[in-house]
Amino acid sequence: MKLIELFNTTSPYINKIYQPFIIAEIGVNHEGSMATAKRLVRDAKEGGADAVKFQSYKAETLASKDSPSYWDVEKEPTTSQYKLFKKHDSFWVDEMNELKGYCDSLGVEFMSTPFDLESADFLNSMMDVYKISSSDITNKPFIEYICKFNKPVILSTGASSLHEIQEAVSWIEKFGNSLALLHCVLNYPTLDKNANLGMILDLKAKFPDKIIGYSDHTLPNDMKVCEMATMLGSVIIEKHFTHDKTLPGNDHYHAMDKDDLKLFRSNLERTFEILGGFKIEALEDEAPARNNARRSLVALRDIPKGKIIEEGDLTFKRPAHGISPRSIDDLIGKEASNDINEDTVLHWNMFK
Repeated sequence: MKLIELFNTTSPYINKIYQPFIIAEIGVNHEGSMATAKRLVRDAKEGGADAVKFQSYKAETLASKDSPSYWDVEKEPTTSQYKLFKKHDSFWVDEMNELKGYCDSLGVEFMSTPFDLESADFLNSMMDVYKISSSDITNKPFIEYICKFNKPVILSTGASSLHEIQEAVSWIEKFGNSLALLHCVLNYPTLDKNANLGMILDLKAKFPDKIIGYSDHTLPNDMKVCEMATMLGSVIIEKHFTHDKTLPGNDHYHAMDKDDLKLFRSNLERTFEILGGFKIEALEDEAPARNNARRSLVALRDIPKGKIIEEGDLTFKRPAHGISPRSIDDLIGKEASNDINEDTVLHWNMFK
């Protein structure tokens, strides 16, 4: 399924759990190498991603030179946002076009998060849906600029108050764009105890007409956090993606690799098999139980021919091969057509 189709076919009002649309967030884990970028695309496709997402920015338009770090400096020792972003901002319009074509050839959807007006412009021809990062949730002019492309928007909500989310939603709704909100925690990495997945339920309650998802920064481990987010109603799951979690850098050590992604997909298959359908119905496999564990009306005593049936003539016992106890009111007052022995399972052809 393409992401645009998810917006067109998913109803937040239907009470069901959806197989999530999985976005492998490559970001800048290619580190400026097209060969690495393409390998990551292949790995993500092999692992089961529906889309891969990059990041498009220039350090000069993203961060001032004295912007401090906010990540684990033991994993990424760069203490300036500007210096870190400068290491990874070489991919621009030509590289994104090449990656778009490569993704199309493999059958995985291409995405990239724009961080400035120029990248928002050139990405328009490459994507059906825009992603806005948590860092821009208060950036009204940028949000409004993206909305003018008249495409669905995915907005992450990391480090945001309810008022800030409501405010950003109001800016987007003014333009009429379809919107998905992703619960997100801006800790790199996010400890499991800080994942705060319960916020997904609050987002669903506060924004009942919006698609809700989850952008994850926990360590992958057994991918249980993403699985739990799915069970809480996340329709989109986004997680950083790498080919080597031991590499230095801000987005490698907490990212999933293709094996983690395969595990997640496998776990989901098992989980959705257990979930089954989302409507009340008796299963075909329950037919023996319906027929043998439920009860029928049974003669409590000998009933002579011609007797008018009273409640005292009846009891209820297994199996459910005769008249259902739900029909007791219809049976009372009928006349026995023949003699009926005690403990006989009763059928309608015994009465008139």
